[in-house]
Amino acid sequence: MSETTMPNDSLPPRLDRPHYGVDAPSFPAVIAALGTASLLAAGRWRKGRAATAATGALLLASTGVYLHTTLRGKLRVWERELDRVGLKGHEQLLDLGCGRGAVLIAAARRLPEGRAVGTDLWLGKDQSGNTPDATRANALAAGVLDRIEVHTADITALPFADGSFDVVTSALVIHNIPADDDRFRALDEALRVLCPGGRLLIADFAPMAHRYARHLARTHRGTATLRPLGPAYWYGGPWLSITLLELVKET
Repeated sequence: MSETTMPNDSLPPRLDRPHYGVDAPSFPAVIAALGTASLLAAGRWRKGRAATAATGALLLASTGVYLHTTLRGKLRVWERELDRVGLKGHEQLLDLGCGRGAVLIAAARRLPEGRAVGTDLWLGKDQSGNTPDATRANALAAGVLDRIEVHTADITALPFADGSFDVVTSALVIHNIPADDDRFRALDEALRVLCPGGRLLIADFAPMAHRYARHLARTHRGTATLRPLGPAYWYGGPWLSITLLELVKET
């Protein structure tokens, strides 16, 4: 079952510019709190002061890297990757787990005659302020409200016909599904709604992206390529780096 919010509903609040929120906001909050506590403890302790202070500094630095990724780095990476796709401007694009629209809106800017469709379950634990109205408000601020639509939908059972989209994207979403079988079902659904010759782009934590590639190799024709997206897409450090899986669906 899918609930759809269309762009011709009442206009959302007007923002001066898009605001995409913080991914998994509890995670950097906890890391920052631990880093601060470590530094405070280092100021009081004699034994282990240097190691505790170093741990605190590392945790706070990791928080800074995380926030840079979620607020700026990932936006720049997706601008680059969408440029690499070479959209002509008329395509139909689906963004799985679109959240407040960072990838969806970047794509819509490149689709003056096309359509950018987003799906999400709108969970606040996945992204701060995660609502359809926030996505539409960001699209309005970016001047692309007329090019998008958003759906409340489970990505393991998408409410779209086979071959509906030229491009399917997903950014840090599929790993949130608890069971491997359901993650693989989401991948199968992404391929189902992708047209022959269409392009699949999935960004996720490196170990997960490799698991997705192995599943696709077993179950679908076509070879997935994997490419690290670099320090701009590190959620705290290289231990939480992001890899892009890319696959062109065979005709």
